[in-house]
Amino acid sequence: MIRDGYVAVWKGSEYEASPSLNGEVRLYTTQPADGFMETRPGRHRRSVPVGELEQLRYVRTACRWRGERFIVVGEHETWLRVEYTGGRATVAERLGLDRIDHGVWQTWAPRAEVEELHEEFI
Repeated sequence: MIRDGYVAVWKGSEYEASPSLNGEVRLYTTQPADGFMETRPGRHRRSVPVGELEQLRYVRTACRWRGERFIVVGEHETWLRVEYTGGRATVAERLGLDRIDHGVWQTWAPRAEVEELHEEFI
């Protein structure tokens, strides 16, 4: 599974999370749970004070493709959307990456060509 976003540990379980400016964190789960409200089928949410969390971190999926470092920003079937993190335009151009914005280079890479797929906690 490709992850890119906040995760929180609350009462021993890990949840997808979304911090807010009011000192609370919204926790999300796919299964009904005590105190969670269904926001749509298969999506349940509960807000808890940040002080009740055992952990709150940002996680992203990183990898190597064609010898360079990337983060994974999406996936579709057997393809991964990867974003170059090396910061060198000449390398991005050599790899044939799409320029998305100033300094932001991405492409779709076959999952079979991606190496060292791992999560990084920030």
